[in-house]
Order: sequence, then structure tokens, then C-alpha cells
Amino acid sequence: MALSSSSSNIRRYHVFPSFHGPDVRKGFLSHLHYHFASKGITTFKDQEIEKGNTIGPELVNAIRESRVSIVLLSKKYASSSWCLDELVEILKCKEDQGQIVMTIFYDVDPSSVRKQKGDFGSTFMKTCEGKSEEVKQRWTKALTHVANIKGEHSLNWANEADMIQKIATDVSTKLSVTPSRDFEGMVGLEAHLTKLNSLLCFEGDDVKMIGIWGPAGIGKSTIARALYNQLSSSFQLKCFMGNLKGSLKSIVGVDHYEFQKSLQKLLLAKILNQGDMRVHNLAAIKEWLQDQRVLIILDDVDDLEQLEVLAKELSWFGSGSRIIVATEDKKILKEHGINDIYHVDFPSMEEALEILCLSAFKQSSVPDGFEELAKKVVHLCGNLPLGLSIVGSSLRGESKHEWELQLPRIEASLDGKIESILKVGYERLSKKNQSLFLHIACFFNYRSVDYVTVMLADSNLDVRNGLKTLADKCFVHISINGWIVMHHHLLQQLGRQIVLEQSDEPGKRQFLIEAEEIRAVLTDETGTGSVIGISYNTSNIGEVSVSKGAFEGMRNLRFLRIFNYLFSGKCTLQIPEDMEYLPPLRLLHWDRYPRKSLPTKFQPERLLELHMPHSNLEKLWGGIQPLPNIKSIDLSFSIRLKEIPNLSNATNLETLNLTHCKTLVELPSSISNLHKLKKLKMSGCEKLRVIPTNINLASLEVVRMNYCSRLRRFPDISSNIKTLSVGNTKIENFPPSVAGSWSRLARLEIGSRSLKILTHAPQSIISLNLSNSDIRRIPDCVISLPYLVELIVENCRKLVTIPALPPWLESLNANKCASLKRVCCSFGNPTILTFYNCLKLDEEARRGIIMQQPVDEYICLPGKEIPAEFSHKAVGNSITIPLAPGTFLASSRYKACFVILPVTGYRCHSISCIVSSKAGFAMRICDLARLSDWSPGTEHLFIFHGRLVYQRNMILSEIIFKFNCVINEFSDDPDLDNMIIECGVQIMTEEAKGSSSSDVDNFETKSSSSELENFETESSSSELDIFETESSSSEADYYEDEGLKFSQVESTKTSKHTSCWSWFTKHGLRKKKMNKTRANSRGIS
Repeated sequence: MALSSSSSNIRRYHVFPSFHGPDVRKGFLSHLHYHFASKGITTFKDQEIEKGNTIGPELVNAIRESRVSIVLLSKKYASSSWCLDELVEILKCKEDQGQIVMTIFYDVDPSSVRKQKGDFGSTFMKTCEGKSEEVKQRWTKALTHVANIKGEHSLNWANEADMIQKIATDVSTKLSVTPSRDFEGMVGLEAHLTKLNSLLCFEGDDVKMIGIWGPAGIGKSTIARALYNQLSSSFQLKCFMGNLKGSLKSIVGVDHYEFQKSLQKLLLAKILNQGDMRVHNLAAIKEWLQDQRVLIILDDVDDLEQLEVLAKELSWFGSGSRIIVATEDKKILKEHGINDIYHVDFPSMEEALEILCLSAFKQSSVPDGFEELAKKVVHLCGNLPLGLSIVGSSLRGESKHEWELQLPRIEASLDGKIESILKVGYERLSKKNQSLFLHIACFFNYRSVDYVTVMLADSNLDVRNGLKTLADKCFVHISINGWIVMHHHLLQQLGRQIVLEQSDEPGKRQFLIEAEEIRAVLTDETGTGSVIGISYNTSNIGEVSVSKGAFEGMRNLRFLRIFNYLFSGKCTLQIPEDMEYLPPLRLLHWDRYPRKSLPTKFQPERLLELHMPHSNLEKLWGGIQPLPNIKSIDLSFSIRLKEIPNLSNATNLETLNLTHCKTLVELPSSISNLHKLKKLKMSGCEKLRVIPTNINLASLEVVRMNYCSRLRRFPDISSNIKTLSVGNTKIENFPPSVAGSWSRLARLEIGSRSLKILTHAPQSIISLNLSNSDIRRIPDCVISLPYLVELIVENCRKLVTIPALPPWLESLNANKCASLKRVCCSFGNPTILTFYNCLKLDEEARRGIIMQQPVDEYICLPGKEIPAEFSHKAVGNSITIPLAPGTFLASSRYKACFVILPVTGYRCHSISCIVSSKAGFAMRICDLARLSDWSPGTEHLFIFHGRLVYQRNMILSEIIFKFNCVINEFSDDPDLDNMIIECGVQIMTEEAKGSSSSDVDNFETKSSSSELENFETESSSSELDIFETESSSSEADYYEDEGLKFSQVESTKTSKHTSCWSWFTKHGLRKKKMNKTRANSRGIS
């Protein structure tokens, strides 16, 4: 009988069983039905159907309206033509509708069914008697097909009960694969459910409790609901308890114990479907459910007591039970002993755009013309699904112009719905943790834990425990490097909005952030004792004159930050000469401070950080001030600074930055007291002549005095220095007396025209810079350095010969050595070799350099043509290489080169390379050669090596190498591409190059894991270190939208990328790779 398409889509039953009744109905099948019922699985039962010679329409409908058919093959199954017709119909549904078919072989061997042999075969032949050949063939084909479906075999089980339990679980799992259609619009839901099902471990029968954790608005409740819908059919007893947040709040006149009982009553009423439940004590849940298999989801839990009342112990529930707890507070889960926690992470950029588009445009992709606007909205929403949905809905149907008009509103203020949801979690914090949250949102986002702890040490806040609480409750993220970041930009907006609501008068709020409001407070003297922090971006304020008594009302001001992230040279903020008062600050950050000194009544006793770059200061203050707390002083680029105050009391100072203080003559002897000083930066102090002698600062590790052009005395101020820069000074040699005692020195820059010979150098040196020296040969003391991996002799105009250098040397920069003729090419496996503008290199030196073994980055030397060994050559900036079958393996190495015309100016930042196939797959390998480091003055030849790794099933007929000029880090300049006049490539298959497997392994290691490790170190820890210790004016970039910036970085890190090509080459990462084994053996970091 033909059924309509609509009726065929109805699923009234979970399972249709096909079986021979006398064999299994009273035993095996009845037990199976019982287990199905306990899991909430609805099974078709045929007792009421009158049996006939053929199956009727009712049975056909039942088969087609079931999601799973189970064929229970027993010894006498083939004795029933009814069963055989059922089987044919079941397999037809499998083919037509994709119905799931499962098999059980009960006391019968699958091969007997497949081949219709033995007792099963005899029974089948008897049933076939009198049937047409067509019917026989149909039944035979059906039995052969079903016997090939893998199923459970009773002869393989020692215990039938275990087999039945396994079958019931398998059916339950198959029924639960597809998410409910109620949640079809949720992006990424399937991945969430897959991970949660893995955590739930349905293979076992033990009781399991797991957590779902994430910030407000991330989608925890939606995921929990979808999970419940997916799993509920597998449990006879189940319950979803939502909106538990605040459920145990006390109400005047209501006993707390009664509240607890009412919660238990609510859960039992839901799970047992009994509205008149009576709960006499808090043991009720255990008494009712300890022998029952249950599914319970507790959503929006915000109090440990809720779990203690509803799911105190696993023993409260029967075997196979699953309890799922969704919360914003990880601490609650940990304290309850829940260790299996699913962290709901932020969606990727692609997923976030899809969420926004579904809400704004009712489609999954961004319409043409809205791409950049959509990305900006995603960033402003911090990839938070709640924010994306609400903001997207508010923009639905609006034009592109209207979107542009709405962006400032989205950036400046929170939507009311978003605020109300996010604020609930804030209000549940303790008063101290609320205060800490506001400090971070307004002032200390993207700062280190240590920094914030020190800054707030004089407050009543427990910073470290408070930060842990904020992290557990998803307000902030603490990175592995110890940096604090708001989870998303909307939380930062929430904090600032809460401060805004503290008072209608800006001068009565805790923090001032808005530029116009700060301007009014400082000009009208309306600040009060409520203000503890000011962060003033003066980039777009115009000319402002601060009132004489602007700060006198703000006696509790502790953090003052005045910055200009546009770095304009003009000072727009003026203060009167007779201003005498600044509060006792912890942080004083004032870019381009306009006066010659600080106010006379300023007391720096509480000061931790003084950050005043580009100031007009001539001196800070007079006399000796108490400075017991100060850790960092930055007066860099204060070109009028004439003297440094007596710092004898600054015993906790760690960083002193006086870079480019051009009029500074003397470093005071009071620095001898700075035994915690780690970094002393005085590069570009052109008049510096006097530095203290006979001192040894125990903690000093970094000294930078390069370009102190009048400095003659070697800065022997600590034997613990690791990095010393005294290049381009009057220093003539490294003192022999110092060379033996500086056992920790790793990096030395000492080159200058005054340096004509170097007789001694500490054996610990890893990186040596002799640039601009008048040396004629590489000193013997350099050649013998056992740990040297980087040597820079740039612009050593009198250098003629570079002898054999240590084979472990990885980087040699000999650019602009105008007299250089001879180079002994004894390098091992270098990273980079550059000989820009070395026009006198002889042919032997050139040949040795060109034939150098593979380098990680590139080789450069003067040259006007492609060397002969490059078998593929082309004029211009691209080359197409035809490939015969088998010439290009799944992993092939190549050697490529190009000739470039002289570079004028610095328009061309670097050269990039794109390698592609005819099919269009391409990957950019960027920064092969950085011309901004030193522009070549004539034609130059660049050579680099690499390995192409691609899918083994790809058939390549050709590959294309194309070289482009890059004008900045992000864009090419096609007009400059004609500077590349010729290029060449040599493909080196493993057989052709004749390298041993160990060589290949070594190359792979250098080109992948170790390099990525080095790059990661360069671009993470070292850069973060700059954040903490380099308080330069560029720091202002991070004061605005810190959470947004971090979100962008995180999105980049976690974005999904798939490609047919993978390129394990490391060109352009510009790392300064060191031989870590050698460095570590010396204890040098």
C-alpha cells in the first residue's frame, strides 16, 4: 500500500521489533521491552493485530513510522512468511528513508542466516515451498542483506541480562544523535553536544555528575536545554530545573529550611510527575530516587547550597543516572567535587559572524557591502552570542548607512537587555569583588596579576583571591602568562556603565574615563574625594587649561593616567605654573607633561610607577624624597631633562628608563643604593659622560647606553648583567678585568668607530654586535666564543676577511662591509646570512655563500643573475614549473631565488612569496627578505630554502612561485613588483638531493616545531614583558578597548583554517633564534 509523503515522515514509535513470537516473546523480548520502557523508548507492540498470510497496512505504517527497526533473528524466524515480509519492508524503509536497522542473532549463527544453511536454512526452504521464484529471491536477498548488518550475537554473551542492557543503551544512543529542531538556529550546537556526550560516558552504569561552565550570555542554558531534549527519550525519569539563580534567597518571614524542602519538592514533583508531592525532610530525594535511573539538569546554579539540597551525593541516584549542572561559577562545581567540567568557549570569528547574520539578516552569511561593519559589531560584542543576537536584532532591516550611524552607540553604551543579564552576576559578587571588578573594567584591564596586586596593595581588597573569584565566575580571564583580561568588551562596558550610574555629577564617581567629563572636572574644580582613578585620553580634546586647584578636592585620587595615543607632538593639556598640589598617587602616568618640574607639594612617598615620557621636565623635584614603594621610572624622550633626583631612598626601583634624554650629563652616584634595579635604559643620552664607579648592583640584568656618543667609561656597575648595549659610544675596548668576571653576559653590543680592536670578551656571549667598528678582521676572542649564535658586523667598513666561524653560528649580518672580500663558509645550519652592499666579495666567497646548506630564512648578497644550478629560471617576478608524474613527492624541498633592482627609500618593506597550483590553491609565505632593515644599493640576489607539504592524493601538473613587494605588514604594491627582474627555483626531491633520513629529520625539526616554539616565545613572553616593563608612550594604545583588542588576538589564535596546502617554512618570522642547549648549559636565559 502506498503512503503519502507526509504520513511517511511521521515518527510515532522509537523502535519496531521484528521477531518470531514463540522463540522470544515471553523471555528475551519481554525483558528488552522492560529496559526500553525504563529508558523512555516507545516500542511498537503487535499483540492486537490479527495475523494473516501477509502483513497488512497497519504493520507497514508501523514500520515506516518507527525511527529504528530491530530484527531479532532466531532459529524459527524464517518459518514465518509474516516475519520475512516484515524484513523486506524494513529493508525497503532503510533504503528509501534512511531508517536505522539493528540486528540481534538469538541462538542462531549469522552465517546460517546469510547463506540459509543448517537448521535455519531447512526451516527457510520449508517456508518457501509453494512460493513463486520472485518471492523466494526477495526473501533470500533480504536475509543475506540483514545478516551482513553487524549486531549482537547471543552466543558471544555469558550473561543475557548484560546483552539486553547493552542493546537498550545502543538504541538509546542512536535515538539521541539528532539535536531537537527547537535549537536548529544555534550555531555550533552540534559540536557542543558531541563534547558533552563524550563527558557523560554513557558506556558505564555508574552515576555521573558533570558541569557546564561559562560566562553569562554564552549560551549555557540553550546548550543545556538542547542536551536535555536529546537525552530525555533515553530516561524514563527526567527533569530540567531552570532559573535556579537566587532560588535560595531568604524572604522575610519564611523559614530557610522550608525553602530547602520546597526546592526538593519541586524537583520530585517534576521528575515523578506528581503535583501533590509531600516532602517531610531533606532526605526525600535520596529516598525516592536512589534506585532510579534519572536525568537531571540544574540550570543557572549560583549557590553551592542549591547543589547540596538537590544533588548532594551520587548515592542519592540509581545506577546509570546523569546529573548536569550549568553555572557561571566554576568554584561551585569544584567545591561540590565535580571535576568533569565542559567550558563553553566563545565562538570563532566565523561562527560569531553567522550568529550576528542570523539575527540581523535571517541568513547565515554576511550580505555584500556589510563585511567590515559586521566584523566591527562582532568585535564590539566580544563574540558573545547574547550580545550578537540582541544587537543583531536591533539592526535588522536597517541600511548600511544606519549601521554606520549605530556603531558609536553600540561602542559607548550597553543595550538594556544585555545589561540586565550581565548585571545579575555582578550583583551576586561581594562588595569587595564588585570594587575589584570596577577597578579592572575602568583601569587595569590587560595588566598582569602581579602589577594589579602591587597597585592595590594599600586598599582593603584581597586582589589575588578576588581575581580567582572573578575568573571562576567568568568576569575575567587569567592567561597562562598571568595577564588579566575581561572576558569580553561588553563586560568592560558594564563596569563603566555601573560607575557612570554612581552619580549624575562626574566628580562624585570612583573613576573618570570620558574625556569631556574629565575636562569639565579639571577646569571647573568639581572633583571630590570619591574619585580614585582618572584615565584621560587627550587625543581629540583640543586645547585645555587645567585649573590651579583642579586636584585639591580629589584627596583620594590614587591613579592618574593622562595619555595621547595619536602621539601628536603638540601638548594640548596646559597646567598653571602656580599649581602646587597633586594627591599622593600610586600611579602617575602623564604623557607630554608641560611643566619643568612636578608641583612643589607633591609627595611621592606612595608612588609605585612614574611614567612621564616626552615631558618638558628639567628635573622632577628638589632634595631627597622618600621613595620606598616606587618600582618603575620612565622619563624617556624628555629632551630637556638635566638632572636625575637623588634616588638613594628608591630601594625597590626595578626599571629606570631615561632613553633619549639628550641633555642629561650625569647618572647620579645615588643609584648605588638601587640593589633591586633590573633594567637601566639610557640609549640616546648624547651628553652623558659621567657614570658611577666602584659599585655592583646585584639585580641589574639589562643596560642600554648605545648612542651615548660622549660616553668613554665602560659601565662596570654590575657583574650580573645579561644584556649590555654600548654601541656608538667612545668606548674603545672591553676591559680585560671585566671580561673574566661577567659570567652571565649573553648579549653585547659594543661596535663604534672608536672600536678598532677587541681583545677580550666574556665566554658566555650568545649574541655579539660589532656594527660600525673600524676592525679589519674578526677578533680571535670572538672566533673562540663557545656559545656564539649571532654575529653582527654591519657597516664595518675596514673589514676585509671573515674567517672560519664556529659551526654553531646561526646568524651572520655583514651588511655594508664595503671592503669585505673573503668569507670562509664553514657555517653549519644557519638561520640567516646577509651581505647587503658587500660589493667587493670575490668569486670564491660568492660561490661558497650561494652553495650554503639550507637556511631557515634567507641568504642575501650582491648579484645580477640567477646561479647556474637553478634548473628553472624566468624573467620577471614569477615562475611556472611543469611537473612530470612522480617528480614532486608529498613532501618536497625546494631552493628558490630572485634578483632585485636597487631599492630607493623605504617604500618596499619586504619581499613576499606566494606558491600556488594550477587548481588555484595558494599560500603566502611572507617576509622572505626584509629590505627595510637595509636597502640594497645595487642588484642583489636572495636565496631561500623550504619544504612543501601537501595532501598525498593531490595530482599536480605544475606549481607557480610569485614574488611581490610588500609596502607594509599587510599589503603588497603591484607597481613595485617590476623591481624583481629574474627568479629561479630548484626542486629537490628526496632522491635527487641524496640526503639521508637524518638530514630530513633535522630539517623538519628546524622548520616546524622548534621554530614555532621560538616564534611563540618571541611573540608572547617577550612582548608581554614589554607590556609590563616598557612603559612607553605607545602603551596608550592599550588603554582604549583593551578587551576588544584581546578578543581580536584570541580570535586570530583560535580561528579555524583548512587548506589543501601546508607550508612548513619559517620565512619572515624574524626570530632571533639561539642555540638553547648551549645557552641553558651556561645557565643563561
